[in-house]
Order: sequence, then structure tokens, then C-alpha cells
Amino acid sequence: MRITDSNWMQIEEYLTTDDRCILPIGSTEQHGYLSLCTDAILAERVAIEAAETSGVPVYPVMPFGNAPYYAAFPGSISLRVETLLAVVRDFVASIHNVGFRRLLIVNGHGGNNAVANLARDLMAERPGFCVKLHNWWSSPKVMAKAHELEPDPSHANWFENFPWTRLAGVVMPEEAKPVPDRSLVNLSSPKQARKLLGDGAYGAAYQIADAAMAELWAVGVEETREQLEQGWPISS
Repeated sequence: MRITDSNWMQIEEYLTTDDRCILPIGSTEQHGYLSLCTDAILAERVAIEAAETSGVPVYPVMPFGNAPYYAAFPGSISLRVETLLAVVRDFVASIHNVGFRRLLIVNGHGGNNAVANLARDLMAERPGFCVKLHNWWSSPKVMAKAHELEPDPSHANWFENFPWTRLAGVVMPEEAKPVPDRSLVNLSSPKQARKLLGDGAYGAAYQIADAAMAELWAVGVEETREQLEQGWPISS
């Protein structure tokens, strides 16, 4: 259930029987030939599909994350770590105030991992409140499936190339891209990183068959649903 499709009275009614909700968080950053909002698109979509069977409310995706290393690529946005954490903290304060007690954060961007440490603070501050951070793209089953399909799942390559992250009229390169020195990229300034990455993709194939990607997506949805439905240490 998307919060977008609900009014406050419906959420109040929902809270009489369940106390879970989902916050997708992503990033707006260069993804080579794919949408700048790839991480946000994927986090929100996997959260919505995972929640379909339970009716758990899904908040609109937070579209900005921490991505200073892509600052030299036009269109990319980066929040400071403290800004990112402040937004999540304020979000939690708001939902806790009205009765939510279990939050699944579905994260689509590696630069947002500082939220995992914040989650422990939030739970310590609010006894009875539980936060899970689920990095859906790097979860065990998704990564296992990805490695079955094609070598080197990574940023802006085939691994993030779904029909819903592609752009109309943009033609993907047919040849695989040589893999850059990623350790050097990680140590580079934004301008140096752009020079090393060129088009922004991290190398390997740009695209594989949609049927294979559909299999990967199904695993991602199911694993996210497992996080939503299982393993909570407290009862509602």
C-alpha cells in the first residue's frame, strides 16, 4: 500500500492492526546511460512490490543520498552524511509519534550505509521500536542470483539495467566496457573519478536479456518481502 494512495484516516485504521511501514531510500546520481534516479526507482519499486501481499504502507522514496564522489557528473546530488541522518531521524520521530513501531528501510544506494549505525541509536532511544536496514541489491540471495547470470554485477552496468531504469531513445553500447581500477576510483576526487570512469559505468556488460533480469528482480522482491514479514525481534 503506497502512502500516496492513502489518507490519514486509512492509516489510523491500519495502525489498529499492524505497526509496520517501509521507507525506501535511494540516490540521484550518475548511472552512465541509465536514469540518474536509478537507485531511487529500484528501491521504491522493490519496496512496493514486496508489500503488495501484506498491505504494509510504503512511503515515497527519499530520492537523495550521500554521493559526493559523483559531484563532477551533471545532475548528481549529494547530501552530507549529517543531513541524510537528520532526515531519517526526523522521519522516525514522525512515524513513532503516531504509533508505528517497526520500520523497514529499503536502501538502494551504498553511500547511505551510515543509516545502519543511526538505526541502532534510534532503537536505543525508543524502547520497543525496531528498524531494519535492507540493502536490497547486495542482499545474499540477490547477489547469488546475479553471479549466476553474468560476471561483475556493479554500478551502472547490466546489474542495474531494467526496463524501468532505461531512458527512451538512449542506445546502450553493445560491447562490454573494460573494468576500471575501482580501488583507485574510490580514492579519487570527483573530477578524477569522472576521468577514470568516462561514461560513469563501472565496466563489464551494459545489458543482458530482460528475461534474466526479470528472474533477478523476482529474487529481489521475494528477499525484501522476507525482511518485511520475518525476523522482527518484537511483536506488534
